[in-house]
Amino acid sequence: MTTLAAIPSPTQGVWELGPLPIRAYALCIIAGIVAAIWLTDRRWRARGGAEGDVLDIAVWAVPFGIIGGRLYHVISSPRAYFGEDGDPLRALAIWEGGLGIWGAIALGGVGAWIACRRRGIPLPAFADALAPGLLVAQAIGRLGNWFNNELYGSPTDLPWALEIHVWDGTGAVVGPDGLPLVQGFFHPTFLYEMLWNLAAAALVIWADRRFRLGHGRAFALYVASYCAGRLWIELLRTDPAETFFGVRLNVFTSVIVGLLAVAYLVWQRGRPREVITRGRETADTVGAEHGADAASPAVAPGGGEPAADGPAGEDDRRRRTES
Repeated sequence: MTTLAAIPSPTQGVWELGPLPIRAYALCIIAGIVAAIWLTDRRWRARGGAEGDVLDIAVWAVPFGIIGGRLYHVISSPRAYFGEDGDPLRALAIWEGGLGIWGAIALGGVGAWIACRRRGIPLPAFADALAPGLLVAQAIGRLGNWFNNELYGSPTDLPWALEIHVWDGTGAVVGPDGLPLVQGFFHPTFLYEMLWNLAAAALVIWADRRFRLGHGRAFALYVASYCAGRLWIELLRTDPAETFFGVRLNVFTSVIVGLLAVAYLVWQRGRPREVITRGRETADTVGAEHGADAASPAVAPGGGEPAADGPAGEDDRRRRTES
């Protein structure tokens, strides 16, 4: 197969800094985590959460998520580690690449739950603030697959085909002429998922502002939208993976988890967004408690405290102003 145009792939995924190997995959994961923390912190504080909450939760959620992601990857692609020519010790080599998002979300959620319990924060409210940041982190993390020349799709001659090199684990194999050997041209599934995730992040942010999503609905929208894209992309991928009845495990996971997310969205529809007070507690919106419009709860600027309406509210505000 020949192609007139193609997306080039890096020829090196590791740089040596003295005795220390610097891996592009690890740098992309770290950059994604930093971006997620930054965006989540902005969204959490805009909801009334306290400064420092997000970083404290990340200290628990990130290590749990990395372990969970690796476990899921090893379980869903066991032949590289426990097959005939596999090396079980390589299952511990996270720096070589291979993190499954489903395991990362599941075990990372456990870590976040522990941290939220310690700080008195409701997990669904925090998950809603986190949702777009996770999608941005996943998009940045996919660049690591590009650097590693991995997780591409089927061969194609489309103008945006991805050039893939013959790879030795750290870089492209060089031929007798000194040029990197090209394996072929394939669907750039890393790019498809990266663009899908960024579009889904924009969708979640828009829907959250438009419909004031709460009680985990923004997170459920993230899960549903990601699963829809992942289902399509999984059908394009050709890398080895565990299958059931000839279908990749991640296809089943995308369908099941996506349907559960949609069911949760329907189940929780109409519930007003929580009001975060002092970054530790939640209450239903003012509309739910005082008969006001539930779609537009009143939140005091700065403190996240609901502001009362009517004469009583005027007296209360006057007393606070005079004091």
